[in-house]
Amino acid sequence: MTETTLNLRGLKCPLPALRTRKALTALKRGDLLVIECTDPLTTIDIPNLLNQTGDKLEGQSKEKRVLTFRIRKA
Repeated sequence: MTETTLNLRGLKCPLPALRTRKALTALKRGDLLVIECTDPLTTIDIPNLLNQTGDKLEGQSKEKRVLTFRIRKA
C-alpha cells in the first residue's frame, strides 16, 4: 500500500474534487490519498465525491487555512 499526497491549495471548486477523482482512479485498492486544500467548499465536495466513488474518508483536519483529507481507496 502506498500513500500519495496531493497539493490542491489555491484551487477553487470544482477543481479540488475533479483532481481528487482523477487521482483516485490511478490508485490501487487499499492505497491512501492525502489531499491538502484551501477551498472551504471541499468540506462538502469531498465527502459527496466519496459517496459516489465508494472510497472511505479516514480523517479530516484543519490547520490554519489548510484542510487535509485522508482517503482510503476501496
